[in-house]
Amino acid sequence: MLKIARLPQNDKTNGWSACLPDRRPHAALNADIKADWLVIGGGYAGLAAARQLARNRPDDSIALLEAGICGENASGRNSGFIIDLPHTVSSDLDQLEGSHRYLRLARAATAELEAIVTENSIQCDWSRDGKYHAAVTPEGAHSMLEPYAAELTALGEPFEWVDKKALAAKLGTSHFHRAIYTPGCVLVNPAALTRGLADTLPGNVTVFENSAVTALEYGTSVRAVTSGGSISAPRMILAANGFSEQFGHGKNRFVHLALCASLTRPLTPQEQETFGVEKPWGLTPANGFGGITMRYTNDRRILIRQDIRVSMQQNFPARRTAKIAHQHRKLFVDRFPKLQGVEFENSWVGYICMSQNGAPMFGNVAPNVWMAACQNGIGVTKGTISGVLVADQACGNNNVLIPDMESLGSPNPLPPRSLVEIGARAKIGWEIWKNRKEA
Repeated sequence: MLKIARLPQNDKTNGWSACLPDRRPHAALNADIKADWLVIGGGYAGLAAARQLARNRPDDSIALLEAGICGENASGRNSGFIIDLPHTVSSDLDQLEGSHRYLRLARAATAELEAIVTENSIQCDWSRDGKYHAAVTPEGAHSMLEPYAAELTALGEPFEWVDKKALAAKLGTSHFHRAIYTPGCVLVNPAALTRGLADTLPGNVTVFENSAVTALEYGTSVRAVTSGGSISAPRMILAANGFSEQFGHGKNRFVHLALCASLTRPLTPQEQETFGVEKPWGLTPANGFGGITMRYTNDRRILIRQDIRVSMQQNFPARRTAKIAHQHRKLFVDRFPKLQGVEFENSWVGYICMSQNGAPMFGNVAPNVWMAACQNGIGVTKGTISGVLVADQACGNNNVLIPDMESLGSPNPLPPRSLVEIGARAKIGWEIWKNRKEA
């Protein structure tokens, strides 16, 4: 029997869930049961896989195990961008076919989520506000935004250049030199979305929250053991993202990063008038290492996400989060000096799983085990579509998007973990220093 040593340690600091009404989690597993399918992981991939299994096999029983609480995991801690376009691009236009595949996958994921949100009236601040991809310096605009614009042009995708003065009026800050606005991005409260997805699954899916898997036994059936019971099933989908490597698949393929974010209290009517911005917006940095992700939400809060750290154990000390929150405060005041009286309500950390070559872990990894993990920082869309497609693959459904997913490849093997950690820290440190003017 395989022992699972590293468990999620999410705290209670997630600002996205802190501003939501209280929710009663699904009951923890407290018995030894059997099911037709077992899904491990209650993030975007696991929830999508469970829903698609239920559609494909309405007479089968599906059990989903989530180590913590849906919406408090990594899926509820991101910045709330549902991105329809390649998140980072190359200036090499020969890569356009890969971009077309990405677009098909991302837009299928967005359509899937939008249909679920609409059908079930999930209150998650779903809004098609688009996003700004912004550079702080003229050099950044030239080296990073112009190649991005060239690819969008070649793809036939709509976009708009927004220069400094117009950008300041839209964002309420004059910090940025230039941006590319694209209209297809959806902005949400990710904790509310994840909660809603978990709470509206079909009737043949049973969700067990606060049910971390501590041991797993492979065989004709897979048996997952928790502190309260066990589930045995002839087939399993593993969708625990970065924690999946402990289950015997994807070992030595993943790099784990911790990203920190802070969210203000809502602006008062007077502060909102001073701010002078009516429409919510989302902004991603031209350089993902040196820059800052920001949002202005429907309920008049401002989000800052900045600071990337290697965290191979996925255990980020609270004292570091507090230190980064202090740094976020300085960045906030620098960008919004007229809002100095607005404090952060919450600062938190979330984890992302990366591969060296940017490929996901997807597909059949054992005779009765399928896997959807390693979303490389684009968890909402990549996680959702990988969950849908891996469920179709497991059921033998010929989904036309499966070849697009498989074309993304699989994660490269990595050196020993100690070397990976040293190398990743050096690379990130160099990127941050090299692009420090984009902060």
